[in-house]
Amino acid sequence: MNGGDHASLDWIASPGAPIRGELRVPGDKSVSHRAIMLGALADGISEVQGFLEGEDTRATAAAFAAMGVRIEVPGDGKRIIHGVGLHGLKAPARAIDCGNAGTGMRLLAGLLAGQAFDSELVGDASLSRRPMRRVTEPLALMGARIDTADGGVPPLRINANNGLQGIEISTSVASAQVKSALLLAGLYASGTTEIREPHPTRDYTERMLAAMGWPIEFSPGFARLQGGGQLNPVRINVPADFSSAAFFIVAATVVPGSELLLKGVGLNPRRTGLLDALKAMGADITVVNPREEGGEPVGDLRVRSAALNGIEVPVALVPDMIDEFPALFVAAATAEGVTRVRGAAELRVKESDRIALMAEGLRSLGIRVEETPDGADIHGGSFQGGEIDSGGDHRIAMSFVVAAQLAKESVQIRDCANVATSFPGFAATARSLGLKLSIE
Repeated sequence: MNGGDHASLDWIASPGAPIRGELRVPGDKSVSHRAIMLGALADGISEVQGFLEGEDTRATAAAFAAMGVRIEVPGDGKRIIHGVGLHGLKAPARAIDCGNAGTGMRLLAGLLAGQAFDSELVGDASLSRRPMRRVTEPLALMGARIDTADGGVPPLRINANNGLQGIEISTSVASAQVKSALLLAGLYASGTTEIREPHPTRDYTERMLAAMGWPIEFSPGFARLQGGGQLNPVRINVPADFSSAAFFIVAATVVPGSELLLKGVGLNPRRTGLLDALKAMGADITVVNPREEGGEPVGDLRVRSAALNGIEVPVALVPDMIDEFPALFVAAATAEGVTRVRGAAELRVKESDRIALMAEGLRSLGIRVEETPDGADIHGGSFQGGEIDSGGDHRIAMSFVVAAQLAKESVQIRDCANVATSFPGFAATARSLGLKLSIE
């Protein structure tokens, strides 16, 4: 099955050598999306360094170019955004294609609900199956009028702003994308928008709004702002993406004899649940040179190989590692004993049903996995060779490259083209560190 509109691309990963060296992974996807969006709405010119050159983030940049925002590309990872102000966007000539980017589509839904023109958001085959009611329904409470296809999935047809009103809402889903969509709509709404979450989620939007001078109050699980202000242009240094670093953190942990230094990794506390889980399992991970850049905590991570033990993953960590579960599942499969995951039903509606695909893939490599509706029990074992279907999910594809380094024989991983959405150059980076990977 192909999760996107790419031609199918298969990988063959094989048992590898210890992973050694230094690495800086590409820029943070979440920060890159928001830098484009908020920079476009600022009054003046914003400069972005470390922008992720992935398909998802380029789709967001193309969306704003289609709405009249001039975005210069002076070099790789650099963007100069000529902001048009809060009310300066122009109606796009055609539907905006978000590609595979769930973040791009959900955040744009909130932002476009505040515009004076109609718009439509479309995506690739994978994105077109993802649930959007979780964002369209709370936006409707603010007065947004957004139509979806049957089943609440894309495309989204967003009617021009007919007077958005701020709301106080306790969201039913712990989702930074839903929260951010409401905050972006709140920029255009009359009065105050206040959001409380069942569990704290990533606060990238809040931090960037504050850095750009918008009055906003926020704390874990809470955010409040008033509509009708303005955004000041800024210089943004995008930290290295923690989710991309996660595959190499796990690889250096589980491949004996490994030692790796990952440079300049974003360490937003709402993002780094994987570090806490791995440390609880016995991982040897040290934060070196912690610092702050552009309102975001950053550090270098030194990872040395270590024997892991199965744990019951604390449910409180789940929202802080929702994108890292495929990598965690691989780590769990190498651990002594059983690792139990609960409270992760959100994984069933990501780019794929990640619980089902990871369980199926691990089983095909000889690992015992029992699924539950909101998680799984993963029994530590040893990997055999075999064939994996990634379901077009970039994080699953990269996770099984890590698993293959410990396998008895090579592992064929099908449908890997979507890796380019979040980590262009992954294969070359992996090979440079000693991972064995070839492309069919």
